[in-house]
Amino acid sequence: MEKAKRLEEDARALVEKMTIEEVASQLKYDAEAVKRLGIPEYNWWNEALHGVARAGTATVFPQAIGLAAMFDEKLLCEIAGVISTEARAKYNAQSAEDDRDIYKGLTMWSPNINIFRDPRWGRGHETYGEDPYLTSRLGVSFIKGLQGTENYPDCDTLKAAACAKHYAVHSGPEGERHHFDAKASAKDMEETYLPAFEAAVKEGKVESVMGAYNRTNGEPCCGSTTLIRDILRGKWGFKGHFVSDCWAVRDFHENHKITNTPAESAAMALNAGCDLNCGNTYLCILAALKEKRVKEEDLREACVRLMKTRMKLGILPRTDEEETAKTNAYAGIGYLENDTDEHRALALKAAQKSAVLLKNNGVLPLKEGEYPVIGVIGPNADSIPALEGNYNGTASLYVTNLEGIRKNTESRVLYSVGSHLFKDKISNLAKYNDDRMSEAVTVTKNSDLVILCLGLDSTLEGEEGDTGNMFASGDKRNLLLTEAQQRLARSVVDTAKENGKKVIAVINSGSALDLSYLDENADAVLQCWYSGEEGGQALADLLFGRANPSGKLPLTFYKEGNLPEFTDYSMKNRTYRYYKGDVLYPFGYGLSYTEYETSFEVEKAAGFKVDEPLIADYEKMQSPAIYVNVTIRNRGIMDGEEVILIFTDKESAEKKASSVNTKYADRIDPENQPIKSLCAFKRAFVKAGDKTTVKIPVSVYSLTTVLEDGTRVFLPGEYSLLIGNEKHTVLLK
Repeated sequence: MEKAKRLEEDARALVEKMTIEEVASQLKYDAEAVKRLGIPEYNWWNEALHGVARAGTATVFPQAIGLAAMFDEKLLCEIAGVISTEARAKYNAQSAEDDRDIYKGLTMWSPNINIFRDPRWGRGHETYGEDPYLTSRLGVSFIKGLQGTENYPDCDTLKAAACAKHYAVHSGPEGERHHFDAKASAKDMEETYLPAFEAAVKEGKVESVMGAYNRTNGEPCCGSTTLIRDILRGKWGFKGHFVSDCWAVRDFHENHKITNTPAESAAMALNAGCDLNCGNTYLCILAALKEKRVKEEDLREACVRLMKTRMKLGILPRTDEEETAKTNAYAGIGYLENDTDEHRALALKAAQKSAVLLKNNGVLPLKEGEYPVIGVIGPNADSIPALEGNYNGTASLYVTNLEGIRKNTESRVLYSVGSHLFKDKISNLAKYNDDRMSEAVTVTKNSDLVILCLGLDSTLEGEEGDTGNMFASGDKRNLLLTEAQQRLARSVVDTAKENGKKVIAVINSGSALDLSYLDENADAVLQCWYSGEEGGQALADLLFGRANPSGKLPLTFYKEGNLPEFTDYSMKNRTYRYYKGDVLYPFGYGLSYTEYETSFEVEKAAGFKVDEPLIADYEKMQSPAIYVNVTIRNRGIMDGEEVILIFTDKESAEKKASSVNTKYADRIDPENQPIKSLCAFKRAFVKAGDKTTVKIPVSVYSLTTVLEDGTRVFLPGEYSLLIGNEKHTVLLK
């Protein structure tokens, strides 16, 4: 508390010396210098989704959705730590050259912890998938790694400042985000859309939160008193700074039509608690002050929060020399700590662990010499964008799928692009469509095995305005491969079947696709996401058995045509927790080259008892109610890592709903409970022929029920846990 008090005093003392014009100049993302006070200019806008982005050379890790498929909190924290090391290395070098431009600061606008509720959403690959629990755990891990709080748990010193975005209830459609009102029930807010943000604040101690473009239940998110003042700062006790999404405040008057002028919009945002404006609307904040729409003390309060962040980062001086020295703890990170061999090795490790084997009829892993000629076909075979995803940096070296295969086998490798990613032909001068199809067929005929590299890249799925997919503003219109790739897949598969050749499908994409045709007709299907700078090497390691696939799906793969309206934000019939139809591949699915056998026992946590006041105490709710001891035996001949997933199932929800006392009975709808919900996960390494036992805690929070009015309660009674294909019931009183 004393450290926080001194920091507060230092920030206030600095802001008190500023004129109100100088204060206003600090509330925009491109903050101006105040030379008389020793404050250099600072650009708050930087990105670090899966590596330092948009600022030159940096290690490019797999896209966030791929990192989620690892189901590995520890490794994600390590990756985030590397990202912040590179951010520091670049910042220290660039600021020494007085380069303080955009994408060169230490305030990283990551992670994206929105829920990937609909696979058509173009920005879903920036997230950690469709599950609130998984997103919460991975979000907290990323934040801690990025901020360096394992070394400074008081958060008074930051290696970099993380930002939880986009608060709240944002997941498309991209083309409507500037005027869209995302309407969500109190239950869906508490159960699905808000938990990851609450965890980011209370457990991750995230330094900043970014508001979304859309409205939520009528209020624009960057000017929402409910979201910012009542929930974020009030209920959750958030102490950091709040930043608008870029030009989102302008949307108040131009698109949402909530205000009439820029000054009114600026006032609405500031009064709700938005400290920093990414955009230019806060250029009107002094006009709003003159019109008495805002108070001077509120401008100064926002500035204090921003100065505190810069002081924590060590980029503004403290009054105490000892404190200044401490907050400069990372000033010695030199440029040579960027883009190192060690960081590249970590990117390779992440790419190996993130890939998900969806189908294998025994063709994988490949044995050297078994297939003298290997054909590699497809628009993503030799594509760097298929490795990068969006919000990416620039690697000093990329290994594409084709390059990875070619340099890791003695077989002859034939190559054809086969088709454009989405256009009907490669050459604009070609008279006929599918102008590389005959080459692809020829390669297939002359190969002993075909590796077909299909999917998407960030020119097709991504943020509005950042993609070439202007027909859907970055979203997908459906779950199918593009028509050009569908034709290519059918031609290659048909030719392979006619000639007795095997086909392995490799998919690079950031979202779920309907892969029914490939599931039925290919010999193996491997989902590689946007796999980062070492993606091709990781692919080769997996194909040739140097690595064992261990990734699991962090989202459901549906069949085309079975989804609710994109604009419907109700969770009914969405994600594995509520979807009632047949799916192609379920959440948590993923095959291995080895066979695991699991057994388990469940024990209550020592001293656990139902204590109703516990429900209002977030920290106590994180304490274990149950421990699951899982023994994993590797029955195969290859070392591997298994991901254990533990769910609560629908039966427990129904039992809780039907057995509650009268004070809750009228607030529970048994038909509006999750079918099952992830409540714990653990990755474990097991040598071939060996076994290991892991102890996995299940928290009280994971066992709570959210009532229709949004109240979260713990209902004593029977809880059924699903572990693999087995069910265990435990009575908790």
